[in-house]
Amino acid sequence: MLSVLAMLSLYADPSTAGGLFHLTPLVFGLLLCHFAYGSLVLLTSRRLAPPLWLSLVTTVLDIFFAGAIAFLTEGQTGPSYLFFVFAIIAVGMRSALAVTMRVTLSGVALYLLVVTLSDGLSGVYVMRAVYLAIAGYLVGFFGQQRAHYEERMRELEAQAARHSIARSLHDSYVQSLAGVDLRLQTCRELIRRGQAEDAGKELLALQTGVEREYDQVRRYIRSLAGVESTPSPTPLAAADPIVRLNVAVDVRSPLAERILKIALEGLANARKHSRARAVEIIATQEGGEVAITISDDGVGFPEPDNPPWTIASHVAEAGGRLNIGGTASTRLEVALPSAAS
Repeated sequence: MLSVLAMLSLYADPSTAGGLFHLTPLVFGLLLCHFAYGSLVLLTSRRLAPPLWLSLVTTVLDIFFAGAIAFLTEGQTGPSYLFFVFAIIAVGMRSALAVTMRVTLSGVALYLLVVTLSDGLSGVYVMRAVYLAIAGYLVGFFGQQRAHYEERMRELEAQAARHSIARSLHDSYVQSLAGVDLRLQTCRELIRRGQAEDAGKELLALQTGVEREYDQVRRYIRSLAGVESTPSPTPLAAADPIVRLNVAVDVRSPLAERILKIALEGLANARKHSRARAVEIIATQEGGEVAITISDDGVGFPEPDNPPWTIASHVAEAGGRLNIGGTASTRLEVALPSAAS
């Protein structure tokens, strides 16, 4: 929009860029380049997470275009001044006050240099440079205040989320644990009295309650992590497969603990969801990587593109890779860097 409006302004300005209703080829080409640059930045920022270097590159290009347009078009009513203001505002909205002031001083110096080389320095242009410096300070100040406000808002939101989690744990799961403790005391008393059958019934009811609470805790944890639950269409009875375990790695304890957690989660998934009769877990080390393979002869994953959240989070945190193969059976292949912790 800035490119289009500047083009229309210069086209209708009789004092710059070739006169009334006229643009020189050089100015027109420069404005087209600025339009292409702005469009590319817009598309990149919408489709991708902008990398850190993009802010530096766009700041340099904004200042460059502002100086080039000022050199080619500057007059008493030329719009190049707005390009400097735009560059300062763009920095002030995403950077600290010190960075904004450095960009402002660079823009003021370049503006005065361009004006001096083109038309000669005059009081009008000096005051415009002063106004540019004042505008830069105000933009940087308000940008810094906004950053402080957003940081404070994040702190308050995090504090509110922690309080909400604490209340949920206290009002639900802590009370459930207290109930489990009381029922276990009841079972001990029944066993002491020799009422083994009543104790067995109580333990069975207690097991059902614990399984229910486990499912609720699991759903709650996944909701906190922003992961949707994907239950099976029909509940599967837990199996008791034969497990072949082969681990031959030489790693530090944090990575060893992560490997064991991945293997344990894979075995738990095979027992609860796969109806597997045999599970094989192999962990080997070669070429700076630890390869973990978890395979079974169960029903496989209904959605191969949706890996187990717990395993996937471990792999992502360690900077590794995860592949899922097979629909008639399950095969997870995990690769972790040996230096991961």
